[in-house]
Amino acid sequence: MFSLTATPAWCEPVPGSLDVHWNEGASDCKATPQAPVQVHTYEPKTFILRQSPCANFEANFLCLLVGSEKALLIDTGAIADPKAMPLAKTILELLPDKDHKKLPLLVAHTHRHLDHRAGDPQFASLPSVQVVPIDLEGVRAFFGFTDWPNGIAHLDLGGRTVDVIPTPGHNTTHVAFYDSRTGILFSGDFLMPGRLLIEDAAAYRESALRVVEFLKTRPLTHILGGHVELNTAGQAYRFGSHYHPNEHRLELAREDLTALPAAFETFNGFYARHPNYILTNPIHNLVALAIIAVAVLILIVWGVRGSLRRRQRRARAKSSVGSAA
Repeated sequence: MFSLTATPAWCEPVPGSLDVHWNEGASDCKATPQAPVQVHTYEPKTFILRQSPCANFEANFLCLLVGSEKALLIDTGAIADPKAMPLAKTILELLPDKDHKKLPLLVAHTHRHLDHRAGDPQFASLPSVQVVPIDLEGVRAFFGFTDWPNGIAHLDLGGRTVDVIPTPGHNTTHVAFYDSRTGILFSGDFLMPGRLLIEDAAAYRESALRVVEFLKTRPLTHILGGHVELNTAGQAYRFGSHYHPNEHRLELAREDLTALPAAFETFNGFYARHPNYILTNPIHNLVALAIIAVAVLILIVWGVRGSLRRRQRRARAKSSVGSAA
């Protein structure tokens, strides 16, 4: 099922549609009841799901790829409670039957952050479901990586090969999935129309170069990330917002990927803009804000102490004048 050998020759991608208006949430979610998860059929064997922004502000995108022998679910989103987010029920309804049973399912993750794996418990007790571990050693062992982050793993779903590409930088466990059937790269938080949160800039840039090289001669129809955090003007929604009016399209293009390594060359360690994404290091930004806050506090204390000294000097001067009189 898994190998690190060369992939076979690829064919022209199966066409699909992204003609869909994704659930944008609401300014008042209580007054605007919404389905917790939206399902879009890209083509008969490829499904893209979005968790409602009203259900959780992360509004994750998940992907279900169906082969003839098994299916692959990429990420389980930000919500564990099956009553609030009936993810497993929805996925089982989408799976076809094989030998009078549901097609076996493999649940994998782009990375271990909780908003990409919170739904895992919904699948834990289901028959014919396997969940990939979330820790780095577990990821490496499961896919057979012996020289992480080098090498490409291949999942055979039965008539459908999905390549697993190590992409650390946002998180040490991050991987991207390339689907040979559709030519889609499922990029998670590695590349998306939003804030690219950088944990390790050098590793991130190397990952970008690795993916660019991998896709150089392969068809690429779309890059689908894990979130949309920008509007059509390229402005980021407020963190934690449950409402995404005038949302940027989910899909990015090859040009966005090829521009990523160069964006890191000019990245100052804090913040940089690309028309379709933002590079930012939250730890560096927090440290900088903390330093600024401390500096402001020092200036305030220095100003207060100076003011007190001046008052004391004026008080002593008045006292001296009174004594002389």
